[in-house]
Amino acid sequence: MTRSDDTGKLILRLALGILILLHGIAKLSTGVSGVGGMLASHGLPSALAYLVYVGEIVAPVLVIIGFYTRPAAWVIAINMVVAIWLVHLKDLAVLGKNGGWALELQGMFLFAAIAIAFLGAGRLSVGGNAGKYN
Repeated sequence: MTRSDDTGKLILRLALGILILLHGIAKLSTGVSGVGGMLASHGLPSALAYLVYVGEIVAPVLVIIGFYTRPAAWVIAINMVVAIWLVHLKDLAVLGKNGGWALELQGMFLFAAIAIAFLGAGRLSVGGNAGKYN
């Protein structure tokens, strides 16, 4: 493993973690009642909406610092799959007006999380290369 590999992992972790965390911070101020309503409309308990805080606050912080990185990245990926299912499913096969995929942002979040889950945190993290969860 080279230093540039670890630097690349750090950049990917910071980008994903910070951008998802901003969504979580916004939900702290507005609440998760909207998410709860969407879950209820799909026949799921609205209390599950509080898991959004895990997927958009706890997991991104863990990814940013590089501690339990792989499980945290999987939590973010699952969070994105649920978000696509609840909110964006109608746009799954839609191209935007500029020719890109209508779900580019959600797709980048999802696939960056999956990449981090497979790559791990690298040496430039709290966990370092030690442990199977980093």
